[in-house]
Amino acid sequence: MNTKLLFQNSTDFTTPLLAVFAVDIATGKADSPSPALLATSDELATAAAPWFASGEFKASLGETLLLHSPNDTKAERLLIIGLGKAKTLTVNEVRKAAGVAVRFAKPRGIRELSIVFPEDKALADEHMDTLPCHLTSRAIAEGALIADFDIDIYRSDRKDLSVHSVSLLHIESDKKSQAELQQGFSEGVILGEAQNFARSLINEPGNVLTPTELGRRTAAMCSNFGLQCEVHSIDKILELKMGALAAVTQGSSEPPALIVMRYEPPTPPPAGSPVIGLVGKGITFDTGGISIKPADNMDKMKYDMAGAAAMIGAMQAIAQLKPNVRVISVVCSCENMPDGKAFKPGDVITAMSGKTIEIMNTDAEGRLVLADGLHYAQTLGATHLINAATLTGAIGVALGQLNAGLFTNDDETLQHFLNVFPTAGEKFWHMPCSDDYREQIKSQIADIMNTGGSRYGGAITAAMFLKEFAGETPWIHLDIAGTAWIDDHKPWQSRGPSGIAVRSITEWVRSYAN
Repeated sequence: MNTKLLFQNSTDFTTPLLAVFAVDIATGKADSPSPALLATSDELATAAAPWFASGEFKASLGETLLLHSPNDTKAERLLIIGLGKAKTLTVNEVRKAAGVAVRFAKPRGIRELSIVFPEDKALADEHMDTLPCHLTSRAIAEGALIADFDIDIYRSDRKDLSVHSVSLLHIESDKKSQAELQQGFSEGVILGEAQNFARSLINEPGNVLTPTELGRRTAAMCSNFGLQCEVHSIDKILELKMGALAAVTQGSSEPPALIVMRYEPPTPPPAGSPVIGLVGKGITFDTGGISIKPADNMDKMKYDMAGAAAMIGAMQAIAQLKPNVRVISVVCSCENMPDGKAFKPGDVITAMSGKTIEIMNTDAEGRLVLADGLHYAQTLGATHLINAATLTGAIGVALGQLNAGLFTNDDETLQHFLNVFPTAGEKFWHMPCSDDYREQIKSQIADIMNTGGSRYGGAITAAMFLKEFAGETPWIHLDIAGTAWIDDHKPWQSRGPSGIAVRSITEWVRSYAN
């Protein structure tokens, strides 16, 4: 998609589709909706006025009103998109609404569209302070790019409905403000493309995206964006004594991949600066192993490398945004398959750290590969860790499909992550990870078990397992199992891989830049 930020009057711009946002300015619960355009154009206001007055359009989030050949504009169509209540308006609604514009255009064969930047002068109320121009410009670019992604690439009758061009129009004339808008827009393009790259990896079937292929595609991305990359297989894994990763992969005929990416900032950070470690679970297909999963929905287990994809996408964005902080990313990738060589319940394995693990369930394999990944990242110099994984079904039971789970061993590191929420616009819920849960993973014959002793608190006991391998290093664990795949089409995003955590991880890394 070609994305452009143009500083000109929207009514003078020739376009097949001009999208403008509207909000409901009614404040009382019993008040009837009162839609208002977020644009100062008299021409656009005149075109919308009859429909606003009739009550046909209420400006609820994602609601659309299409007008053909609006008078006194050069647009063939005017699309008015609701953002919901003005009093609760944030850039997250703007991001979604930009996605609505693209998803509206795609099935109608509209390949070019323009979006009117929501203007500060459109409403006098102070709530417009929640739409800073930098973040709003960024959110529109992100929303448009994310919305253009579809999962049907293997259909022989596929009709590519991609939008070719999106222009963001703003009448701003102040050079300083223009520069701020352009910076935000450029960041949005970088992050939207990085998230879509992660989604494209997750969407690939397991027979295409093997661990080896994941390594190839990661190396190609790193080469394109100036990152250092190493891809190792079983010999290096055994040399490093990564017993946990080696145990998971031994039941598969596909060789594993240990992927290491490095970002060095253009200007060396001061001595003693943090080195950020990003660790991703890269199970390219998960049958559950000997503890085999039910057949229902097993096809979705190609998404079990979504944590790895999030790290790879974040590294692509980091390479372009160039924060002044060193970053190391470790992806442990393999398949979890059942055959005569597969590891078994009751086995005791030794992780790279030297800890012994009693295997209670071979379907709790993600935490095993992350155990070695977290320890390895520390040996490479990481002083702060974050991992992402489709780790437990229990997190979906606890939080549904709206929030991902967030666990940590350090309050300061947590606060860095909480601070990026308004910018990244992704939902995570802080879950407990205190030492009194450790008793549930205590083993009678080894150091720890790879599952808890009961079905209660499954997402927490999985986090406690990982905490053992983070040690004293500040660490965050993101359990994205409930949010990494969207089951239904949304007005602003297709069903399929969500690409969650790319934006949040990137912003968290940037928060440590000097």
